[in-house]
Amino acid sequence: MPSAADFGVHDLTVPLLLAALVVLLALVAVRVSARSGLPTMLLYLAIGLAVGESGLGVRFDDTQLTQVLGYGALVLILAEGGLTTSWPAIRRSVGPAAVLSTFGVVVSVLVVAAAAHWVLGMSWSVALVVGAVLSSTDAAAVFSVLRTVPLPRRLSGMLEAESGFNDAPVVILVTSFSLALADGGRAEPWWVLLLRAVVELVGGTLVGVLVGWVGGRLVRRLAGGASGLFAIGVITLAVLAYAVAAAAHLSGFIAAYLAALVLGNMGLPHRAAVHGFAEALGTLAQIGLFVLLGLLASPPRLGSQLVPALVVGIVLVVLARPLSVFVSLTPFRIGARDQLFLSWAGLRGAVPVVLATVPSTLGARGTEWIFDLVFVLVVVNTIVQAPTLPWVARRLRVTESVRPLSVQLETTVLEQMHAEVVTATVGPESRLHGVEIFELCLPLDAQITLVFRDGHPLVPTGHTRLRHGDQFLLVAAARSREAAERRILMVSRHGRLAGWSPDPPRNSAGGSGRS
Repeated sequence: MPSAADFGVHDLTVPLLLAALVVLLALVAVRVSARSGLPTMLLYLAIGLAVGESGLGVRFDDTQLTQVLGYGALVLILAEGGLTTSWPAIRRSVGPAAVLSTFGVVVSVLVVAAAAHWVLGMSWSVALVVGAVLSSTDAAAVFSVLRTVPLPRRLSGMLEAESGFNDAPVVILVTSFSLALADGGRAEPWWVLLLRAVVELVGGTLVGVLVGWVGGRLVRRLAGGASGLFAIGVITLAVLAYAVAAAAHLSGFIAAYLAALVLGNMGLPHRAAVHGFAEALGTLAQIGLFVLLGLLASPPRLGSQLVPALVVGIVLVVLARPLSVFVSLTPFRIGARDQLFLSWAGLRGAVPVVLATVPSTLGARGTEWIFDLVFVLVVVNTIVQAPTLPWVARRLRVTESVRPLSVQLETTVLEQMHAEVVTATVGPESRLHGVEIFELCLPLDAQITLVFRDGHPLVPTGHTRLRHGDQFLLVAAARSREAAERRILMVSRHGRLAGWSPDPPRNSAGGSGRS
């Protein structure tokens, strides 16, 4: 490999060729994932393993570089998550998700650490590091297998909010425990660790909200007329929030996510361009991150960690995750079925594997095996859990028969008219079947404009009856979009007379029924 000083144009060909092939393979992996139900992360990891030392022979063992690039990728992934998350969709879930992402994380860490110590014989210091590394969930992995399963907002919002919130406290715990391990076991008192976590999270929250709010108004003036420049400016603000918070020794991850969340819900122009650019960057970051992690993994070493990974994985799925969900969400009166689904939906993804490199990079000798253990656990748990998530959702009856989704259109006319387009599909159990459009009693500035039935478009009238399998477009003024969605969901659940009598409560085992 040529040094930086000797690297010339002629040396660029092979890296570009390899990178292009990897990205094209990743695009194929997306199609395979859609058909198989497996998250794309597994296929990206497989590409990295195939290119690595046991495949094409590319050797890569720089954990420090992996951690640095991994953190950079996570910032872009969090920025995409924040920008594409609707605040009204997660507003009611913020409280429960915040508790699950903090107190629930502590519960999960302690349960996994206790099992690692008593069952596998790890020292408490090492067991706490393992427990902390594995306590972060990955909503990207969850939603990649739930695209066709219409979850109600109370669940999808909680998964989105949890994934955005829990990276920050987990990073703090992993770093603190790893430093204690590197220093020969001189761990800080629990109250010092708690105080530091509170300061970093609160400070990061303030930085993120401030950068997002002030930056959104600034970038609107600087790049308001060009959608491409505007999208770059918005992403840059999320990265700036991370950098400012990290420079002040606060939580950069929570700052990046909240800055993006504020920006994504400010009603800024060029929303379609911003979302498209953010999703493209997020996808490239995921491809690069997982391929890099696959390159770093050494298949000959992974086999020795299979049994410990299975033990820890069983404890995590069967005990730690359900217990953390139960103690965190029961005070919010979250129903049993919702809790069971959230317990099973706690997939692990990129964050645990990246954080598994932290102990060795901070000087904790003899901890390289933690990366191998976490890598195996994430792969095995994803293979077991991910394909079954749609089935579990249906068995627990936590799905919606109809799910309104925003349609992002790059059109200045819609922005100038303050209008939005929503699409929805009438599910097989939806009580929208047989309802005439005028019976929906939508707001005056909202209207179903097009129905797709049996593959053919139909311009409806007020007396057009909806049927199972219909997909329709709703155009609404921005101020009425939520009211129109609520009305559609209400009729889907309770029929055309919904609203004439009090909305009947859902079974308490299934949650509050709010969407």
